[in-house]
Amino acid sequence: MTNPILSDWTTPFEIAPFADISDDDFAPALDQAMQAHNAQIDTIAENPQPPTFANTVEALEAAGEQLDKVLSVFFTIAGADSNAKREELQRAFSPKLSAHFSGISSNKALFQRVADLWDQRDELELSDEQARVLMLTHRGFVRAGAALQGDDDARMQDIKSRLASLGTSFTQNLLADERDWYMDLSEDDLQGLPDFVTDAARAAGQEKGADGAIVTLSRSLIVPFLQFSPRRDLREKAYRAWAARGANGGETDNRAIAAEILALRQERAKLLGYESFAEYKLETEMARSPDRVHDLLMQVWGPAKSRADADAALLTQMMQDDGINGPLEAWDWRYYAEKRRKAEHDLDEAVLKPYLQLDRMIDASFACANRLFGLEFAPLDVPLYHSDCRAWEVTRNGRHVAVFIGDYFARGSKRSGAWCSAMRAQAKFPKEQAPVVINVCNFAKGDPALLSYDDARTLFHEFGHALHQMLSNVTYESISGTSVARDFVELPSQLYEHWLEVPEVLAEFATHAETGKPMPQEMLDKVLKAANFDQGFQTVEYVASALVDLAFHEGDAPADPMAKQTEVLAEIGMPQAIGMRHATPHFAHVFAGDGYSSGYYSYMWSEVMDADAFAAFEEAGGAFDPERAKALEENILSTGGSREAEDLYLAFRGRLPGVEALLKGRGLIAA
Repeated sequence: MTNPILSDWTTPFEIAPFADISDDDFAPALDQAMQAHNAQIDTIAENPQPPTFANTVEALEAAGEQLDKVLSVFFTIAGADSNAKREELQRAFSPKLSAHFSGISSNKALFQRVADLWDQRDELELSDEQARVLMLTHRGFVRAGAALQGDDDARMQDIKSRLASLGTSFTQNLLADERDWYMDLSEDDLQGLPDFVTDAARAAGQEKGADGAIVTLSRSLIVPFLQFSPRRDLREKAYRAWAARGANGGETDNRAIAAEILALRQERAKLLGYESFAEYKLETEMARSPDRVHDLLMQVWGPAKSRADADAALLTQMMQDDGINGPLEAWDWRYYAEKRRKAEHDLDEAVLKPYLQLDRMIDASFACANRLFGLEFAPLDVPLYHSDCRAWEVTRNGRHVAVFIGDYFARGSKRSGAWCSAMRAQAKFPKEQAPVVINVCNFAKGDPALLSYDDARTLFHEFGHALHQMLSNVTYESISGTSVARDFVELPSQLYEHWLEVPEVLAEFATHAETGKPMPQEMLDKVLKAANFDQGFQTVEYVASALVDLAFHEGDAPADPMAKQTEVLAEIGMPQAIGMRHATPHFAHVFAGDGYSSGYYSYMWSEVMDADAFAAFEEAGGAFDPERAKALEENILSTGGSREAEDLYLAFRGRLPGVEALLKGRGLIAA
């Protein structure tokens, strides 16, 4: 019987046939797909003909189609709808896949063909895109260790295999801690909480099979609980559990894993001739060096800490006015900040939230994409991997562009956070293929589902990533969509957040869940005026995490990452009442894989550009200026990694921005 993962997918738009796939299909499909890929690689490497771009680089681009199918399906559901079997498979697959791809990158005959083409590149008469793909292919082999010999080569393979296993363990430990902990709430414990929080707590209790309402470690539930619960003892208990994820001792403790990951990364960088892992990692990013990253972060840290310190004094006074002596603690900040926001801006999230319905915010994100880029979205009735998921066909002028899948609700089987991925990326070679793009979020369920303002911003952020995938228009998949420098990939997503704050967008789509009436102008004005509220806190918790990440990778790997974290926070004067956004044991961006290692700063690097990029619209005809939208698509959203990120931004804007745009955008210095 044909494995449904490897069969021809006859579903609409060749979406994975999730209804036909069982967990038992993955292991045999992976083995078969890796065998097929290895055979393709051997054919390329052993080709008796002299290397050409077509028989080597394009052949590599075309290889591995079956493996792509297996991995796209498996890792989609492993992250968004895991179970014990899938976690077991993930642990088994990690070293297998590491060995497979290491075998390709260390294939000396294959590398020699690529190196020969690189040496002849000036005589090959390649297009600009082909030249870019050749450069990236050659660079990828070199940075993967293809030029290493003997013991160094063998050690590199061992390091990569171990890192893959450790990253999987880190992720699964974090998921286990988030899934297993919850706090029962009695009816008395619910006093003082707005209805949307109690509704979410009761829904979470139902999902867990608990007897009544609970608080879980899902951000969409624990943050509003910390904002609104008048019970300081319960806030402390919940916050401590949230902060302790990955650091509870026992089998799910991530601290030793983090230490080993950092040591192996340093060894990997040294084998490749770099002084530190940060130097290795940042070489291919816009920032280029650890010093430039550190300079940016410290330029932001000063104004952010000053604002946070001033805010802390005000919140401490509010707490003391409530008869609570002693210092402001991390479990107090959100509660008193919410009270302050209500007092200073007359803005109560419990009153605001009914205007931010999930379905209306989805409609808003689609409508903005329609006005900017002419995209249209029609619901699709297709089987997906979970009943929470929904899908749309994306078209422009009647032509199919993409399939977009949204998986919006928190559940115990889903890892925390929000992300965008392409189950199939756009490409024209070896055949024309349209992207299948998915946004995964962790919003609280409700009837209807209501979002906080931060939730709505997250929805727009992830949809910005989706647009980067959907509007991609390149030939080769390796440079398609979000295959760009890590400190550039957040530009489209963070830029798209700005359209949420366009007054006419909120005026049309922020409608009350019960009355259907639009948000009153007075409330709309307050929302926009309060957009930068508590930016000292938000910037400090982020920059602290980015500085710790950089410090981990700049010099020798710390034997005790927790001690290094404490040292860095002391050096920068971290305010006592603010925790890192991601402390080391649950810093999945950095330790679940190499993606954001030495690169958590990327959000801020991109924000320097996104503030400036949106200003380009405002300086032209406004948020929906057609010429600026066309320039954005042509120079950034459609181009993938076909050119250097800096060149793409210069083509769009004509210049590179300074940090002032970011500081003004966050309200940390005067506009």
